[in-house]
Amino acid sequence: MKTILLTLEYPPFYGGVAHYYAHLVKYYPEQIIVMDNQNKELLDENRKTLQWLPTINTVKKLLKQEPCHFLIGQILPLGTAVWLLSFWFDFKYTVFLHGTDFNFAMHTGRKKWLATQILNRADKIIAANTYVAEKVKTIIDQKQLGKIKVVNPGIEPQTYKHDELAIKELKDKHDLNNKTILLGIGRLVKRKGFDLVLQGFKLAIQSNPSLVYVIIGQGVEEQNLCQEIKDLGLDNHVIMVGQVNDQEKQLWLQVCDIFILTSRDIHGDVEGFGIVYLEANLAGKPVIAGRSGGVTDAVEDDKNGLLVESENGTAISLAILKLAEYPGLRQRLGDEGRQRTLQKFNWSNQAQKIYNIIHNLKS
Repeated sequence: MKTILLTLEYPPFYGGVAHYYAHLVKYYPEQIIVMDNQNKELLDENRKTLQWLPTINTVKKLLKQEPCHFLIGQILPLGTAVWLLSFWFDFKYTVFLHGTDFNFAMHTGRKKWLATQILNRADKIIAANTYVAEKVKTIIDQKQLGKIKVVNPGIEPQTYKHDELAIKELKDKHDLNNKTILLGIGRLVKRKGFDLVLQGFKLAIQSNPSLVYVIIGQGVEEQNLCQEIKDLGLDNHVIMVGQVNDQEKQLWLQVCDIFILTSRDIHGDVEGFGIVYLEANLAGKPVIAGRSGGVTDAVEDDKNGLLVESENGTAISLAILKLAEYPGLRQRLGDEGRQRTLQKFNWSNQAQKIYNIIHNLKS
């Protein structure tokens, strides 16, 4: 039986969902055939309605060739086509949910009804975090709760080469010697919370002027953030690096003392997990994160970092100062975070969990 992933988000598409599926395919014990709409076989964006009709034809052709189990990357719109076909063809499908995708499906009564039908008829429901799993439990048939499983994203273990010369050169270049360095990495969008970190950071430097905040990333909020930095008088304390490659990102993760990203919920647009927290932990760094969406699966308070209320600038400031002023706490959270990441979030293990769930095998 073929396993086929239907998804609209897959590399080179960028983002956490695409990352999840790419690594699932890479580490899955059997071959997964990926159909990601590159040849427009899933979605017709020129249609005003029923854009998912091409998925009907694609799935029908596949089912006529041999038995298939479908992995549904987006409950809407792709799940609609597969759900309809399940009444005429004998096959099973598994729906994956991350957070924003599910919240989007709850926006209207029609979408909520449709999503509920798709989930009730699914063979398995795999949630990328406990946040979305708990939400699913409130809408599906209570007899179906057993098919909801949580499998967090994973990370590929890697060894960070501690390059003293490169670290020295980077610190010299940005005048970072004898500074406590905070680092934030992500798309520069409202949901990521860079603006609120700046407000908390402004309060923190009044008590600890040695703090520096480095921001890596690009996005639609870049100009607004630059203006906020000026308005808050933080020009000498904040460095906007822009986009970097993986090697530069790893170097910055070695250079920093604290990683901070306080993502928040904006009308259902939430952080599904936050791989970057694991990347920081893997480099031995403690993290400060916002208590929202699926972030609480990635970050456990006082275990691998500190959780704060995302909208509370004072809480963000206090967390920054707590880690800045207690290097022993930073060391403990960074060390425990690294061990936790290696033990709990290895992608080969996560892919095996999904395989076992789909095939009804014990883990």
